[in-house]
Amino acid sequence: MILCCGEALIDMIPEQLGDGRTGFVPHAGGAIFNTAIALGRLGTNAGMVTGLSTDLFGQQLLTELQASKVDTSTVVRTERNTTLAFVHLSDGQATYDFFDENSAGRMLRAEDLPEIPADVAAMYFGGISLACEPCADTYADLLLRKAPDCAIVLDPNIRPAFIQDQARYRVRMAKIIAHCEIVKVSDDDLEWMTGATGAKLRDQADQMLAQGVSLVVVTQGAKGAIAYHAEGFEVSVPATQVRAVDTVGAGDTFNAGLMAHLSDGGDLSKEGIRALTPDKVRAALQFGAKVAAVTVSRAGANPPWASELSDT
Repeated sequence: MILCCGEALIDMIPEQLGDGRTGFVPHAGGAIFNTAIALGRLGTNAGMVTGLSTDLFGQQLLTELQASKVDTSTVVRTERNTTLAFVHLSDGQATYDFFDENSAGRMLRAEDLPEIPADVAAMYFGGISLACEPCADTYADLLLRKAPDCAIVLDPNIRPAFIQDQARYRVRMAKIIAHCEIVKVSDDDLEWMTGATGAKLRDQADQMLAQGVSLVVVTQGAKGAIAYHAEGFEVSVPATQVRAVDTVGAGDTFNAGLMAHLSDGGDLSKEGIRALTPDKVRAALQFGAKVAAVTVSRAGANPPWASELSDT
């Protein structure tokens, strides 16, 4: 099983009303939630650790997880409110305003965590759940505790507005990265994390590989993705060309495609990731791009089912 650990929230997506005004429609979302959903729809054995409210939005999130074949046995229910993210779209690009104080996800603490199933082979972390305390420390502690037993995949998905104490966040991330097999970042994320403004991607990726990471994957939007492996090789693939409706959930779906492909090939383990060949990395990147392209082609974070990919 791939266990996705982090936020589940409601994306309030703008929609034009009949009278010309703009309203907001609630869609299940959150970076880690989106990846779990995409994995489940691809037929990968996936579960999720998160704090979910018992309110109507929390029930919406739980129902969506179950409908997408995601194991919810490690979801923690609480009466706290659900996090809301109001989405603003401009030329297909999304920005967000978050309402997250004292939410079910943010207030998740170590003593709330369930027992982790024995069949978990890989764990996926990232998003705002590693920036907002106390849940950030909860997830970081879980990651460090399980790192000896599982392959760890990270997508920090940096949102500076959520980082109240940058120095503290950077210390936390440094500890986490040292235990990761795969780190997937956008080109902007990588520059922010390394502080190497204007440096070549190769040089920035090398900084991360030097911390013990086996594979650094950098997504560059319409330019595609490039991966740097600890053995010294790099592989790049173009983005799959589609008419973009919006980019909500695109990176999260890419992550699911990447992990699903590696899992299907028996390579999503510490040893397997370290032993990856250029051909295997290229195939995983191509599948991630293919899956993400479907999400980009429709509104909201709506990852494809495996059956939809056979026709693309």
